[in-house]
Amino acid sequence: QVQLVESGGGLVQAGDSLRLSCAASRRTFSRYDMGWFRQAPGKEREFVGGISWSGGSTYYADSVKGRFTISRDSAKNTVYLQMTSLKPEDTAVYYCAARERGYASYDYWGQGTQVTVSS
Repeated sequence: QVQLVESGGGLVQAGDSLRLSCAASRRTFSRYDMGWFRQAPGKEREFVGGISWSGGSTYYADSVKGRFTISRDSAKNTVYLQMTSLKPEDTAVYYCAARERGYASYDYWGQGTQVTVSS
C-alpha cells in the first residue's frame, strides 16, 4: 500500500503558474504509475495527466496539454504537476493517485489540494 500527500495548492490569478507536489510513502515508488486528477465544484472528477513508473511516458488531457507538465523524482518519492497559464476553469481540488505497474485502475489516492484561479 502507498500513502500520498499533495501540497502546493493555493489562490493565484489567471495566467499565473503553480507547482503541485505529491509525496509517496513507499520506497517502491518506482513500481507505480502516477496520475493527477481534479474535481471542480458540482462536477465529476476528471483525469488531468499521468506519468509512467519509469518517467519515460507522460500523457495529458486535452484541456491542459501544453500548459501542464508532470514529472517525477524517484530519489524523493515525489511526483510534480507544473501548471502554467492557469485559467479560472482550472479551479478544482487536485488529487494525485497511484496505480501499480501493470494494473488498470488507480487504487491509491491523496487527500487533495485546492487550486483556485481568480480572473
